[in-house]
Amino acid sequence: MKAAFVLVKCHLGRLEEVANALMEIEGVSEVHSVTGAWDLLVKLYAPTYEAFGDLIPDLVQKVPGVRDTETLLAFRAFKPTA
Repeated sequence: MKAAFVLVKCHLGRLEEVANALMEIEGVSEVHSVTGAWDLLVKLYAPTYEAFGDLIPDLVQKVPGVRDTETLLAFRAFKPTA
């Protein structure tokens, strides 16, 4: 599975509604509220990087209350050594 992180800006007053809707999308594993220029950080999984080309514009960006997104594709995950 491939991983991606999507930064999401929400319309004012819609953060919780957007976060709950995003959690209902297959492939979304986590949604976090964050500080800074973005409102939410969404972690997604898909079988291929190409699958994100459908998942993000067709589902994530169409959630009511989403104003803007920025996608970061993850190439490698690092874990602490034992």
